[in-house]
Amino acid sequence: MKPLNLQAFYEDEHIIVCFKPPRFATECCKIGSPDMVSLVKNHLSQTKNTSGEPYLSVIHRLDQPVSGILVFAKTPFAAKNLNRQLTHNGFGKYYRALVDGIPAESEGTLENYLVKDGRTNISRVCTKDTPGAKYARLHYKILKRGHPIFNWGRGIFKNAPSPIEPAELDIRLDTGRHHQIRVQLAAAGCPIIGDTKYNPNFSDKARQTDQKEWQDIRLCAYKLEFRHPKTNKPMHFEISEA
Repeated sequence: MKPLNLQAFYEDEHIIVCFKPPRFATECCKIGSPDMVSLVKNHLSQTKNTSGEPYLSVIHRLDQPVSGILVFAKTPFAAKNLNRQLTHNGFGKYYRALVDGIPAESEGTLENYLVKDGRTNISRVCTKDTPGAKYARLHYKILKRGHPIFNWGRGIFKNAPSPIEPAELDIRLDTGRHHQIRVQLAAAGCPIIGDTKYNPNFSDKARQTDQKEWQDIRLCAYKLEFRHPKTNKPMHFEISEA
């Protein structure tokens, strides 16, 4: 993969807000794999011209296939404040998803219990009393059926299967579980287009063509809201394309 220049929306002495492209891990997952923490730390080292590794704290994460907005803390004070906001629902995390099928209601809330299989790195819907089960909730709204509003860039796969009936959703994430949006939408009968873990149409295609799971998933963290850890000023960031 070619080297990537950091796309920063905002930076001051306390925080940096930037765009995570698809295929990039939030943190290093294996040697040689590109990740946002390394990219941001490299940026900080170059701009500050100081010796030693710069401080950087991960506040929240995005799945490797997913693109979108991330905020990192540049000081322990900022990290503590932002983590407190995240824990007490002080973050507004919004996603756009292009799904394969139409949800039963035009707007609604999905509530499930999810459990993660660490061996396969796949989560599934389960019962409340399942060992390791975690409560998951999101709110969705259908924005458009058919051709999407959001700019999703290039096509999915060559000779990819056609969606049954595509719909573009606006999603507010209330909890942060492993693969949560992908699992809950799949369980609701409208898996995300391009998701080779939870959409059978694309998982079959990926196996046939040896494609990787992060090829072109149609899920983007397009909007992020929180309060500045030092000034308490409302911060709002939004993008219109993946």
